[in-house]
Amino acid sequence: MFQPLPVFIGLRYVRSRQHKFFVSLITWVSLGGVCLGVAALIVILSVMNGFEGELRERLLLLSAQARVVDAGPPAADGERALRERLQQLPGVVGVSPYIELTALAVHLPEMLPVVLRGIDPQLERKVADVQPLLVAGDLGALRPGADAVILGRDIADQLGVQLGDRITLLVPMASPSGMPEPRLRQFTVGGVFQAGLEDHDNTLVLAQIDDVRAFAPEALGASGLRLRFTDPLQVARFMPAVRAAVGRGYTTSDWTQDNASYFRAIGIEKTMMALILMLIVAVAAFNIVAMLVMVVNDKRTDIAILRTFGTAPRSIMQTFVTQGLAIGWLGVAAGAALGVLVARNVGRIVPALERWFHFQFFDSQVYYITDIPSDLHLHDVAWTSGVALLLTLASTIYPALRAARTPPADALRYE
Repeated sequence: MFQPLPVFIGLRYVRSRQHKFFVSLITWVSLGGVCLGVAALIVILSVMNGFEGELRERLLLLSAQARVVDAGPPAADGERALRERLQQLPGVVGVSPYIELTALAVHLPEMLPVVLRGIDPQLERKVADVQPLLVAGDLGALRPGADAVILGRDIADQLGVQLGDRITLLVPMASPSGMPEPRLRQFTVGGVFQAGLEDHDNTLVLAQIDDVRAFAPEALGASGLRLRFTDPLQVARFMPAVRAAVGRGYTTSDWTQDNASYFRAIGIEKTMMALILMLIVAVAAFNIVAMLVMVVNDKRTDIAILRTFGTAPRSIMQTFVTQGLAIGWLGVAAGAALGVLVARNVGRIVPALERWFHFQFFDSQVYYITDIPSDLHLHDVAWTSGVALLLTLASTIYPALRAARTPPADALRYE
């Protein structure tokens, strides 16, 4: 197959075994650096995607995908009509009423600030199913008039309570004159859940919505409806129809707005990790510069001979660009393949490393997540490889220009 002269010579230089040992060493170091940098970046981004997906799933276990909040407690008929209207919207699979108050849980001698959420257990199953998260008790304990609650596991541990124990909930309120007038009521622990997220396990208390309304009808808090859609990732597409259906007097929000700080932090971490790991590729690209400069010095005679045969400086430049790109792109291809292989098998590699070295990456007594998740995205592989290719291309420009400017007479003077 016909090859342009610069490509032919450049590839010959890549395969040549006549380079000095130090030049060959830098070549292999450069190739290895690009390979490891690209592979590490792909694996790290895949693991962070996995953690982001795990966080999203845990956030949505007990959180609504969207909320419709009324400025004041809605009348039962109005709430029912709105719920039925929202249920008919495309993409909506569940609508459930709720009340959310700030309260103080007391089980002497311990006291904890908590979020008291009143729910309808039957309707709540269509929005956020609590039953699979229960480590003790049953969702059926939340019957109207039973004054039962379901606690997060961390709350139960800190208060030192178990199933059947009694706790006191205090809701701060004010009298018409503005004087503090807190409401107190005893509730029975009917269940304990563990969602694997501190915001839930450490703060959330679930109760029957009618019990909460009877307990603190005038307490300040949020009340309204919680919604679930067919696809939580497409919630922004469904929300305009929800806003149009509820009309004025209500505010709406979705889970991406409520938890924006989490995903903003993850986005910043992914960006910083990408920049840091891309420095590895940049260092390897700098090694390619050093290697090509030494090759240019070593091949001054060859360059002079090519020039005397009429080879244009542009072709000389393309020759060394080809050599540098061949080395850099080989490293990028190997790194992409290695990164994809490791990212797809993190679930097997990490347990093997933990068995071999007798340590655990995430101690179950410290972290909610004990396994390292991985979610490989094709666009991460594409942009990582693309940036690495551009860096290797940029690293060839200076040595290639230096080769093209080599004076033939000076190079052959002592030959």
